[in-house]
Amino acid sequence: MSTMTSPLKKSLDAPPGFKPRIVPIYRRCGNETRVPNQRLLAQGLREHFAKPPSWSPEITDENRYVLASNIIAQREQEGLITKAAVLMPLVMRDEDIQVLLTQRTDHLHDHAGQTSFPGGRMDEGDESIIATALRESEEEIGLASAYIEVIGSLPEYLTVSGYRVSPVVALVSPDSKYQPDPFEVADVFEVPLRFLMDPANHEVRVWKSDEGARRFYAMPYFDRFIWGATAGMLRNLYHLLKA
Repeated sequence: MSTMTSPLKKSLDAPPGFKPRIVPIYRRCGNETRVPNQRLLAQGLREHFAKPPSWSPEITDENRYVLASNIIAQREQEGLITKAAVLMPLVMRDEDIQVLLTQRTDHLHDHAGQTSFPGGRMDEGDESIIATALRESEEEIGLASAYIEVIGSLPEYLTVSGYRVSPVVALVSPDSKYQPDPFEVADVFEVPLRFLMDPANHEVRVWKSDEGARRFYAMPYFDRFIWGATAGMLRNLYHLLKA
């Protein structure tokens, strides 16, 4: 590893002990366009992803910092893997579609303790980014591909940990079973898609440090705190579904 990569990455990461819940709310997004109800149902999602409209992903402060600091290019020059994928599992419950999320264990190197989607780095044996998302989901939470219907994907999301993350969106059977890997996953839980796609529940928070201010999205749900890259990817799903 070169001597440049770590200091750059460290300068962009939240400091040790960072508590995003106490970062002040800059604004809420309740005045933004709402997603039509039919697009929050399984068939509406299938149809929207089958013929996606013209839309643009949102560029977050995290994305801007990654581009400006050249983190990903540096990692690639060092021969490190930068491609990754996550599965956005939309569980088809009778009452409502639920978004399946995980709570990462506290000892992991990247994004420890945070709420995330199941996923990880692309392996040499993976034929596609979809294969990566499916493999990682089975390894992390025991979600078998037999229960998964991939309906589309979202644009890459660039993270300060130095990855190009491709979110793969999928409908999941309510009969699916989970068996989390205790090394990586502390908990598996669900949040209603309707809640996460309601802009009134999207908060912009601003963290200030000696190196400047950084905005990030947060979507608190009872005792769960969805923020950072996961919230940024959910914002892009929102932008696609409202278009």
